[in-house]
Amino acid sequence: MTDRLARARATGVLAVLRAPSPEQALDAAEAIIRGGVAGIEVTYSTPDAPAVIRELIARHGDTAYIGAGTVTTLEQATAAADAGAEFLVSPGTLPDLTRAMLDTGRVVMTGAMTPTEVMGALALGVDVVKIFPASLGGPSYLGALRGPFPDAPLMPTGGVKPDNLAEWFAAGAVAVGAGGDLANSASIKAGDWADLTTRAEAFAAAFAAVRG
Repeated sequence: MTDRLARARATGVLAVLRAPSPEQALDAAEAIIRGGVAGIEVTYSTPDAPAVIRELIARHGDTAYIGAGTVTTLEQATAAADAGAEFLVSPGTLPDLTRAMLDTGRVVMTGAMTPTEVMGALALGVDVVKIFPASLGGPSYLGALRGPFPDAPLMPTGGVKPDNLAEWFAAGAVAVGAGGDLANSASIKAGDWADLTTRAEAFAAAFAAVRG
């Protein structure tokens, strides 16, 4: 049986990218990839997200793991899949939307915080349960969820930093989503691509140490 999460596991860190324009999103993604983080979640907070996804895949092919985030409508799920997104991420778990995401055949990650929400996501058949906002509970909360859900693929997003990356994976994360500490909004607005590359290098080094 093929491991649908092999790419997510190998990539480890997904940069949650929100940019004011498609051009800034592309430049930011390139800066992050240069720094060694190959997972890019282009959120629908970014204008024309499917076009950004399509262009990143054209540039990088299989060397980067490109998907769509903040998927909140059936139309967004379809458009992202049509653009070639390898994974689809929603901040919550709405049954109709989740089923539509699953129908695309892409890896599906939907948001949950409480045990009841985790159960609901797993019952729908998602590939990964995105624990969000993970900053509320930290790695210890993720570890506590491992009690009732020892085999559930969990991906914390929010509060993930290079200096606590090892704790998240030790608590059982299949991968992590990193927003402001990696795809920093102020740096994107300022066009400070060097800062994004430096941030990505720190995340890449921390992940390499975890897997080392």
